[in-house]
Amino acid sequence: MQNGTTPLAFEQPIVELEARLRDAEKALQAGAGDEDEVRGLRRQLTDTIKRVYANLSPWETVQVARHKDRPQTADYLTQVFDEFVELHGDKHFGDDRAIRCGFARLDQYKIMVVGHQKGRTVKERSACYFGCAHPEGYRKALAKMRMGAKFGLPVVCLVDTPGAYPGIGAEERGQAQVIAENMFEMSRLETPIVCVVIGEGGSGGALGIGVGDRVAMLQHAYYSVISPEGCAGILWKSGQYAEQAATALKFTSADLLRLGVIDHSIEEPLGGAHRDYHQMAVRLKLYLAKTLRELVGQPLNQLLQQRYEKFRRMGVFLDQPPEPEAAGGPEAAGGPEAAGGDSQSAAAPSVSAAEQSESASTDAHSDSTQSDSATRPARSASPRTGAKSGKSKSASPQSGSTTKQTKSAPAKEPDPSNGSADTVVDSVEAN
Repeated sequence: MQNGTTPLAFEQPIVELEARLRDAEKALQAGAGDEDEVRGLRRQLTDTIKRVYANLSPWETVQVARHKDRPQTADYLTQVFDEFVELHGDKHFGDDRAIRCGFARLDQYKIMVVGHQKGRTVKERSACYFGCAHPEGYRKALAKMRMGAKFGLPVVCLVDTPGAYPGIGAEERGQAQVIAENMFEMSRLETPIVCVVIGEGGSGGALGIGVGDRVAMLQHAYYSVISPEGCAGILWKSGQYAEQAATALKFTSADLLRLGVIDHSIEEPLGGAHRDYHQMAVRLKLYLAKTLRELVGQPLNQLLQQRYEKFRRMGVFLDQPPEPEAAGGPEAAGGPEAAGGDSQSAAAPSVSAAEQSESASTDAHSDSTQSDSATRPARSASPRTGAKSGKSKSASPQSGSTTKQTKSAPAKEPDPSNGSADTVVDSVEAN
């Protein structure tokens, strides 16, 4: 375990075994202990750590990703890369300490490194805004990436942020526009880009330096559109449902690898990266070196096309309606209701029937209007008789068109133009 590591709540069984092991080792050094007991405790401790970390819930994964002793970008800069030379400023506003950039060397490759930095002490965290970058930080990152592309250097991005800084000043300086511009420019940057989520990968703050030819995550990191607390606050109006939100978001490395959002999950040392900085740095270095060997040397047009297709493949959608079921299926048995709510297949016959009914109603109304018009000359010769005769004929139950209109369309208000008013007057006078 890394010295000074603070245990998490679910690590209590591990903490108890470690305490027992320390006591047994002290007793053994004093000549009063049992060597077999020490070996047994070590074996039991290893099995317990494996069992606990193999069954982490999504919320426990978030706790590991946020662990205050988890290695950060500054730690990897010293243990993974050589000859790091930091570059500052965005040439517009200032230097954002939440993002660190610079030249470095990884084995035989000269590269450009860009990464979020959270800080360790209170002073460092305040200077780095807990890893939440401002617009000037993302502008700095993009400027250094363009510089790397100009000199033919691959870019390595280390993502570790709960999100972009949400302050008023950041919004006034164009936070959303800067992140969108970074994503657009990274999608067509003419150099290999490798992105690794080393802790938290929150929202647009992560995407601002997260578009690349390869996107990977450490085993116990998370990569999400929103933090669990933010999701719970929006959906359930309370942060106490953060654990349920973490489960629903499907943001662990295993989930995202299965969904095709990331390309690789880098296994962490036993008990998490915060227990063994050196081993984690070795594994990250091996992954980066292997990935750069695959990408460096590829034709740029091929590299850019593969990068574009990688992100276009994300997600699942239907590009055509589902095929209708075979004869004798639910539709044949009982129509739309029996078909289990297949709205698309049931909608076609319904619309067709409605159109036929509307057509029949229109024809009936036309026939009735023509019949009334035909009786009007007779009404001029004999006003009373003609009006009565014409209206009686059009309203007769034996008329097929009138019957069809009554069944298909609602009753209409009397229309003075077709003699309806005269018929009413004649009826009153006859009585």
